[in-house]
Amino acid sequence: MITAPPNRTDNHHDFGHLLGRSPQVPQGSGSELGEIGANNSHLLSVSAEMVQLHVKRGDESQFLLETTCGISIEDLTQQVTRIYNRRLKVQRICSEMEELAEHGVFLPPNMQGLTDEQIEDLKLKDEWADKCVPSGGSVFKKDEIGRRNGHAPNEKMKEVLKKTVEEAKAQISKKQVQANVCVNMEMVKDALDQLRGAVMIVYPMGLPPHDPIRMEFEDKEDLSGTHAGLEVIEESEAQLWWAAKELKRTNKLSDFVGKNEKTKIIVKLQKKGQGAPSREPVISNEEQKQMMLYYHRKQEELKKLEENDDDSYLNSEWADSHALKRQFHGVKDIKWGPR
Repeated sequence: MITAPPNRTDNHHDFGHLLGRSPQVPQGSGSELGEIGANNSHLLSVSAEMVQLHVKRGDESQFLLETTCGISIEDLTQQVTRIYNRRLKVQRICSEMEELAEHGVFLPPNMQGLTDEQIEDLKLKDEWADKCVPSGGSVFKKDEIGRRNGHAPNEKMKEVLKKTVEEAKAQISKKQVQANVCVNMEMVKDALDQLRGAVMIVYPMGLPPHDPIRMEFEDKEDLSGTHAGLEVIEESEAQLWWAAKELKRTNKLSDFVGKNEKTKIIVKLQKKGQGAPSREPVISNEEQKQMMLYYHRKQEELKKLEENDDDSYLNSEWADSHALKRQFHGVKDIKWGPR
């Protein structure tokens, strides 16, 4: 049975635990809190009554998704693509927030990559340096790459950013596949809200409009010409494949997998024009390792059995059952042939 997330009356998050305060405890009976869970109320456990999709990009696992057989491939493709792209957005923001915690806000584009002498000669000035000051003051730590102004948050605020980044990464991590935890759009939005809230705590006056973190939050990011831009898949260009078959958008999922709601399948997300993805191997890498380990152990056992079955000891003198008889007859050391 799927445990429904608790109703929320607002969209803000309590970040008290990041600042050292005790987290707010939700009101309710013990049984209700036991069902919801103190920390993972937004996670949906895998249900036996829904179709489970293991979404992959190439041969790399991305996330698990629950749906129904009656969903159209059009809606399913949009849903999978949105979650995939939003997870990429969370990863990009986390990467930039780690730099924000270390070196402060982004410099204006005309000052990036310049040395202090060049900035002084060109008489350039960062107008946002005095406006975007971290809460509690800043600590100067020069950015060797020259992308950020070097006025980093203090240790306490830095810890707020880093802890939130770790939680957001864990929430949309690919390891959720191994944990058998399904990801949905609400979970990804929740991770984005947590990141946005942490930035507001550390920078109450906001970030410069040219800062990539702010641009990501406002969906104004420019990824053209970057590797991150190649990873994004437009909804209109997305395709889903299963068992070397393209799932046509005009069909329903039940047209391919039947109407059994307990089905679990592996689908691969592709861009149009990339052709069919590679087939899934008959056995996984882990299964192959286990098989090789099993056969190795078998070979070792057979070697030990062969050693135990060695009967060369029967040629020894002490093992000769007729030795006593030959000794009494005096024919113990008879040798045939000339001396």
